[in-house]
Amino acid sequence: MDKKKPPAKPHIKGRKDDHKAKTLGPVFNLEEHVSPDWWGRIFNSLYLKTDGDVVDDSEITRKEIDLIIGILNLSPEHRILDLCCGQGRHTLELARKGFKNVDGLDRSHYLIHKAKDKAKSEGFQVKFREGEARKLPFQPDTYDVVLILGNSFGYFETLNDDLKVLREVRRVLKPWGKLLIDLADGSYLKENFQRRSWEWISSKLFVCRERSLSIDEDRLVSREVISHVDKGVIADQFYAERLYSRDNIIKILTEARFSDISFHGSITPDSQRAQDLGMMARRIIVSGQVRKEWTKVKQKVKVGEKNVVVLLGDPQKVDILKPQQVFDDDDFYTIDQMKAALKELNGYRFSYLNKHDSLLKDLMKITGKIDFVLNLCDEGFDNDPKKELHVPAILEMLGIPYTGSGPQCLAFCYDKSLVRGIAKEIGIPVPEAFFIKSEDSIYEMSFVFPVIVKPNLGDSSFGITSRSVAYDAEQLINAISEIRQKFGYEKPILVEEFLTGKDITVGILGTPTASYTILPILEEDYSALPPELPRICGYEAKWCPDSPYWNIKSVPAELPASVKDNIIGWCVKLAERLECRDYFRMDWRLNSEGTPKLLEVNPNPGWCWDGHLAKMANYADIPYGELLHYILKYAVERMGLERDEDVNGMKGTLFDQSCGQDSKSNYNERQ
Repeated sequence: MDKKKPPAKPHIKGRKDDHKAKTLGPVFNLEEHVSPDWWGRIFNSLYLKTDGDVVDDSEITRKEIDLIIGILNLSPEHRILDLCCGQGRHTLELARKGFKNVDGLDRSHYLIHKAKDKAKSEGFQVKFREGEARKLPFQPDTYDVVLILGNSFGYFETLNDDLKVLREVRRVLKPWGKLLIDLADGSYLKENFQRRSWEWISSKLFVCRERSLSIDEDRLVSREVISHVDKGVIADQFYAERLYSRDNIIKILTEARFSDISFHGSITPDSQRAQDLGMMARRIIVSGQVRKEWTKVKQKVKVGEKNVVVLLGDPQKVDILKPQQVFDDDDFYTIDQMKAALKELNGYRFSYLNKHDSLLKDLMKITGKIDFVLNLCDEGFDNDPKKELHVPAILEMLGIPYTGSGPQCLAFCYDKSLVRGIAKEIGIPVPEAFFIKSEDSIYEMSFVFPVIVKPNLGDSSFGITSRSVAYDAEQLINAISEIRQKFGYEKPILVEEFLTGKDITVGILGTPTASYTILPILEEDYSALPPELPRICGYEAKWCPDSPYWNIKSVPAELPASVKDNIIGWCVKLAERLECRDYFRMDWRLNSEGTPKLLEVNPNPGWCWDGHLAKMANYADIPYGELLHYILKYAVERMGLERDEDVNGMKGTLFDQSCGQDSKSNYNERQ
């Protein structure tokens, strides 16, 4: 309920809002006349009249919503609850801006009825509901965002009741969900409130107001006497609102276990009446975020539903590939985005394993009790990239079906030189290169500068930085030294000719020996890089937000048809040889003449919501959740667990990048 000065219970009840009321006359102590539940009884047409200069002004509402969208970076896909929505002014403005998943809840039957009528008249399918803010009628983990707008927080008599509201908000928010509150600036109002005022609200109605601080000075107590020029006094009502300072709102949000609490300035509405704004005179905007696990909900097993265990890296262990060598907020956010997407899929029941110390024991307990494992452990067993193949090896020893490539494929692809040899053997072009063993102190180049220096073993661009590109012998020696010393890498090093053409990546869902989908091919857009930096997508682009490389974008590749056909054909051919399964990615680069050459194969690529696979899928109009669903469906078909008509017969399907539609091409037969 967004309210400037929420009206309280009239002393004389009437069936109509303009019923003549008795007044108390002069009152010495306003606080004595405030009912504990004043907020729950009489939000009616008088409220919309007395506060209409703010709460019924469409321009004020539009500006507030524009501000909130910018602060929270809201998108139409977010599910939003407008809590204490009143007559739905903010809810409906979001709907007008294309937000399709917005709900409104308020205690007032009258205001909710007005909101529903307005939504119906404008043709919006917004759900408005009567409800109590201290006991929300929603399931846990329902909303991405909860808004409490229009100074609708702090009406209850006790702090504990306000705390109950915040705890309920936390319960219904998804992990990493956000709360935004717009509330009166208590510190300002305590010093600047108007003790008495009167204001014409129409040609027939005027309101007189009295205000005082409560005895404990924590609440501002108000009295409104509303009079009609012909009918006399029609309402005499008392109400009170808690005055939160910035420190106090931080304290109660922290007590409710919100984190990342931030203030976003203050607002004062541009009232057309330009008179008494009361509690709306100055408001502060504060936001907080929820960090929690998904709520475990007991569900009955549905017929045909598959029981899937998701395997992940261990957040309690060191991860040498990450800059700080630990799982950070971005990692946990990524995991929660994945869990949220999987939660929306029908036909599956998911549970999660990420404790590697007990992984073998935990897997042995569930052997024979689950349908398969969704292997998203791209960090490797114990977060050791050299042990990436250990996870599927354990699953095979236990006889547990799993998604993704097998241990032999992962072992091959971890060795860049080995993949180069296999590619050359089957006629796929690769860059010129030479090999440096750890004991080598002398080496000869068979091609000219520039070159790029990279660890032969590894992935996630480990050891590849802007200094990995060398234009002379001195830079080559320095690049080798950096990999050895800074990254502590003592294994063989690969030195390749540095290709200067388009940087290409190809993503494939499915298994080439069965059915598969080729996602839109992407190229890296290096236009935002300073000209002195080499055009590579290395470690800095993936792990260092402060680096210029962080601004690299992946865009649909513009390639001649013959080049695109060759790249796709070679990808399929190599995937068959390496036995890549369910989802994988291959990176290519064109030389100065436009000839593509293979850089590396990633058989266990990043599955995150903002990774390359997700970006490719987005260009094919495949949402993140559906991308994960594709992987599951292809794996189910490959494992023979079920014949899935959605993927059956899609051998060689290529999503056309220009329109997001698919066209059939069998690259196996073409090559």
